[in-house]
Amino acid sequence: MLELNPFNKKYHLIGIGGVGVSAIAEILHNRGYQVSGSDLKHSTLTDNLEQKGIKIYFTHEASHVDDVDVVVYTTAVGADNPELARAIERGIPCITRADMLGIIMREFKQSLAISGSHGKTTTTSMVSVVLSQSDLDPTLLIGGEVKEIGSNARVGHGDIIVTEACEYKESFLSFKPKISVVLNIEADHLDYFRDLNHIKDSFRRYISDTPADGVLILNGDDPNCLEVADAAKCRVITFGLSDTCEYQATDIEFTSSGFPRFNISHKGKILAALHLEVPGRHNIYNALAAFIGSTYVGIPAEEAALALSRFKGAVRRFDHLGERDGVKIIDDYAHHPSEVKATLNAAKNVPHNKIFCVFQPHTYTRTHELLNDFSTAFDQADVVIITDIYAAREKDTGLIHSRDLAEMIRTSGKEAFYISSFEEIASYLKDHTASGDLVFTMGAGNINELGKLILE
Repeated sequence: MLELNPFNKKYHLIGIGGVGVSAIAEILHNRGYQVSGSDLKHSTLTDNLEQKGIKIYFTHEASHVDDVDVVVYTTAVGADNPELARAIERGIPCITRADMLGIIMREFKQSLAISGSHGKTTTTSMVSVVLSQSDLDPTLLIGGEVKEIGSNARVGHGDIIVTEACEYKESFLSFKPKISVVLNIEADHLDYFRDLNHIKDSFRRYISDTPADGVLILNGDDPNCLEVADAAKCRVITFGLSDTCEYQATDIEFTSSGFPRFNISHKGKILAALHLEVPGRHNIYNALAAFIGSTYVGIPAEEAALALSRFKGAVRRFDHLGERDGVKIIDDYAHHPSEVKATLNAAKNVPHNKIFCVFQPHTYTRTHELLNDFSTAFDQADVVIITDIYAAREKDTGLIHSRDLAEMIRTSGKEAFYISSFEEIASYLKDHTASGDLVFTMGAGNINELGKLILE
């Protein structure tokens, strides 16, 4: 296994503009290694890295790796990539982003990884905000931009690292954190996993990698989480709303803006009162996990609760983009039926007339495999507009079309349309929305560009 050492001085990262890879580039650079990278697109992330002195190529060419010691790449990079092909040909060590992150994590005394089918970015963001306001000086790797931090990463000099742990292609098995959080387990990424049992088996392996002197923080209200908990070799802490959970949210109420207020109790004793500024019941679970993780590494309960109460949300998570003619535009990353449902249920508590939801399905496989679940996920919306499927890593083989999803939603009794172009959608919304309405742009692709188009 490769280790960080002074003999591997030069690292080249393929796809350096990605959220996860850019954070690794920043950590390596901060530790004194020479870092270069390649990506096909300029972005705020690449701009930030270039300002720090990291050389970035905006083409993929074999010559970029001629003078490097290690190549880091994501699983999205194919074997035909000229840089990866040249590195393999020359015998240069090539490791995945997940393996590189696992290597980095072993350099820290405390490592906290947050996994689960949903809520990883929000919960990691919550923990990051709490810890960044302390004197722990943590290193943070987050799957989205955090408003309070102004970035998706923070490179600290303390002995703790916090990261998301994504189950896709079982990349989280590279991490082996001291503190593991499992928020929930559900069927997703079925282009890789065979079924839910395959996913649960993967989480069992992840859980079993947490060392005996570590801790597993687990959603005690999630049956799938409880089913895999027996794989733990360490202490297990449960959280949730039910009396059987060690940490419990009690006395829950929602403000007129849809924000939850509740007490956090440990075995019946109230530890803190929490007033969140992010909406929805699902964020109660996220905040519970973040609170436990933060206090476990040494943050006092009242300090953790205060920081969580100030948390404004991660970018693209119930993100208020602005308002036009009294119509509020909200952007959200939700791309799984459960996430769509949770976001729209949260919107129910926000004062409004009608809810318009513009949904961009993410990948053909997910849309096809979860079509029935998607058809009932939009129950809280008044009008649903489906735009073209965002292919991401897949190719269109004719498996499914957005029209199929729109038709399924109509079958469930909801007003739903398929509209292809963002310009046509913006025009439709201009003609059919009125002051007091909410418009959601929703999905994991580039649907957030529509919100800017509407506001402009």
